[in-house]
Amino acid sequence: MDLSGKVAVVTGAGRGLGRAYAEALAAAGAAVVVNDVNAEAATQVVEVITGNGGKAVDVVAPVGSAEVAERLVATAVEEFGRLDVMVTNAGILRDRVLWKMSDEDFDAVIEVHLRGTFTCARAAAVRMREQGTGGRLILITSPAGQRGNFGQTNYGAAKAGIAAMARTWAMELGRANITVNAVVPVAATEMTKTIPAFAPVIEEAERTGRPFPDWLRKDEGLGTVEDVAGLIVFLASDASAEVTGQAIGVGGDRLALWSHPAEKAVAFADGGWTADAIAASWQSGVGAEPETYGIPAPKAPASDGQGA
Repeated sequence: MDLSGKVAVVTGAGRGLGRAYAEALAAAGAAVVVNDVNAEAATQVVEVITGNGGKAVDVVAPVGSAEVAERLVATAVEEFGRLDVMVTNAGILRDRVLWKMSDEDFDAVIEVHLRGTFTCARAAAVRMREQGTGGRLILITSPAGQRGNFGQTNYGAAKAGIAAMARTWAMELGRANITVNAVVPVAATEMTKTIPAFAPVIEEAERTGRPFPDWLRKDEGLGTVEDVAGLIVFLASDASAEVTGQAIGVGGDRLALWSHPAEKAVAFADGGWTADAIAASWQSGVGAEPETYGIPAPKAPASDGQGA
């Protein structure tokens, strides 16, 4: 993949997945605006990229406001002349069960994930439409947004909203040749370690120093942050020009296309449905095969000798 001449913004790029995205885009030839709230982390990423012969600058600011979003786009244009790719990766966690989650916990996560994605994508779309040469919006969502996850009302809602925005914006921006896709990454990060389904497995790998076993990389699709970066580079490239409105999962050895919500079962009643009629038919009708929910906990094969 050759991204020479392209300019990308990556939010939350100081560590973890965001850093892997920024470094991979730069390695493919793109100039990168590295955004993070941690100045030291952002500077380090820029130094690594430029030290390897790439082009990068940092913008230290929390995403969410329109002012920061416009500053990120302006920096790309001022430093490198244009904007081709916006990767909305920045995020925080404030995990609590519903009855213990405060307004502040909810608002903080929504501000960074959902509003931050909205403002950054909007600012990028304005610039890309002005340029008239298309562009790429790559929105980072999560399995928690696709399936729900215990203790993550705010995070799950934000990530589900991001997937919905990707589908909406793909329609709105298609005529401008701007593709919009949601990426569903699964990788070992500090944030992932807070998810009960994955925390024990990641901690075991860190404690022993062993690579993730084959069953985890394939069956669960969990690997390193570098395993995810290839999808970001592909979606930023000309090779993905026909890919838009999709939710694409990647992690470990696994690449997957997530389905969109759709009606699974349908029944009809002349004159409409009363509560009694629904109750009488539910278990044998549309409710015969209810959907599962939540992120399943990884389970090692019995012969593997490792617990989850």
